[in-house]
Amino acid sequence: MKLLLILIGILIIGCKLSDNQSTNKNPKEIALKDKKAIKKELQNGDLIFHTSQSNQSKAIQIATNSKYSHMGIIYKEGKNYFVYEAIQPVQITKLEDWINRGENEKYVIKRLKDRDDFLTEEGIQKMKTIGKKYLGKDYDLRFEWSDDKIYCSELAWKIYKEAFDIEIGKLERFGDFDLSNRTVQNKVRERYGKEIPKDELVITPDRMFKSKKLITIIEE
Repeated sequence: MKLLLILIGILIIGCKLSDNQSTNKNPKEIALKDKKAIKKELQNGDLIFHTSQSNQSKAIQIATNSKYSHMGIIYKEGKNYFVYEAIQPVQITKLEDWINRGENEKYVIKRLKDRDDFLTEEGIQKMKTIGKKYLGKDYDLRFEWSDDKIYCSELAWKIYKEAFDIEIGKLERFGDFDLSNRTVQNKVRERYGKEIPKDELVITPDRMFKSKKLITIIEE
């Protein structure tokens, strides 16, 4: 009987030790495994959105009634993932660095619903080739619909349009946005003075985010 009790005691202690080992895993190790799992879900041409911490982000969020104020296109080069984005200047950024720049490192990744019909190896190469003509261009602080300078959602929209004749998100006019908030008004005055280009075509991260042509793949 005593021997049986001793064996039961050993088993209980062993189980507790095992539980402690499993619950005391290094958080960095767990996070690393999560990132590896996420990367397995990514594909070339995916669109990634987050809330930027730039000084214009709040104005963009208010004017467009959106949580998200910045976006880019995900590409894979070798074993690594990058985000092709329009900041100052247009550049290719490591995915991890891009995520770390966002508010609370939160982001959403979306994908074209009928991706496989367009984003073949040839299609992806076409996107990258088109994107190269924008590489190094200045960020467009005035959000003008030209190729001289370019902003984040304009870059992604034009690449998909030129590569596949696909329009992701509805184009709007600058005058369609909510310009009544003081934060927005201050930023508009800083960029345009008294001459607000209300007829200027604009594509926002929000309109691309809400496009029915996309599906959500990851939301972190």
